[in-house]
Amino acid sequence: MNGILLLDKPSGWTSNDVVQKLRGALRERRIGHAGTLDPMATGLLTVFVGRATRAVEFAEGDEKTYIAGLHLGVVTDTQDVTGTVISSVPDVHITAEDLEAALRPFRGTVLQTPPMYSAIRINGQRLYDLARQGKTVERRPREITVHELSILDGAGSDWSLLVRCSKGTYVRTLCHDIGNLLACGGCMSSLRRTRAGCFSLEDAVSLETVLRFVQEGKAEALLLPVDRLFEGDPAVTVLSAADRKLRNGNAVPLSDVALPAVSVLPGHLPVFAGSLQTSAPGSDCTACRVYSESGEFLALGRIAEGKLQPVKSFFEV
Repeated sequence: MNGILLLDKPSGWTSNDVVQKLRGALRERRIGHAGTLDPMATGLLTVFVGRATRAVEFAEGDEKTYIAGLHLGVVTDTQDVTGTVISSVPDVHITAEDLEAALRPFRGTVLQTPPMYSAIRINGQRLYDLARQGKTVERRPREITVHELSILDGAGSDWSLLVRCSKGTYVRTLCHDIGNLLACGGCMSSLRRTRAGCFSLEDAVSLETVLRFVQEGKAEALLLPVDRLFEGDPAVTVLSAADRKLRNGNAVPLSDVALPAVSVLPGHLPVFAGSLQTSAPGSDCTACRVYSESGEFLALGRIAEGKLQPVKSFFEV
């Protein structure tokens, strides 16, 4: 069983809880996910099954979109409503104009200090382990990018925000920092991931649905082919004469590869669909999907120095 499962993670489950449950249900040890969700969070968890787990590293860096609840007037040690209250302000009266002004500094590329309650390791120890011991250590701010940050609805102390951001962004820290800027404090009251890379929550299924399909022997019908992750990359086909060579991890000459149509402008180097370049020797290209003549997805590859080089294989051995 190989493929990508789009799961609507339930509240109260860690991402690892979900993986362990699926390993037992699907009887498949090779299961991973791209992008951890906190236990209180719900929404899209991209799960990779079987040989598709080889693609996790390519999905982890995808930008993600969330709907976040912002509760103003309360600061907690975890920066969300599940934590211990550190301080509170009664009768918060924040207008949409006030909040909009506070959001502006957090848009674009900014520095964010990771929270103590996070899985980041410092000197070999998880920050959340130190936090549970009542310890606080210095954390170096990290660069993140908030592509979109807008108000969906709300009033007073409770608001709903749309957040589209880069890998490594802590939305609860974003809520905490917005509260600080408004001088009333704040924390995250809810979080729902609606998009991860090219995948949408609209296409996700519940854990209950997965377990029902398992009982009915139809679980494989829920899996997307792993090449969906790379659908934005151009596709090439390895001719049968070079198929075995590529499967053995070797580069193959372009004479043994069927390439997508090219467009050549006067004075320019050949450029394939999707900006796939086969220009001067030594130059690299964007990623490409590699298929056999029978249509089997073989690998993620790149073209350089007149050859197709496999980057990561996905065929069953």
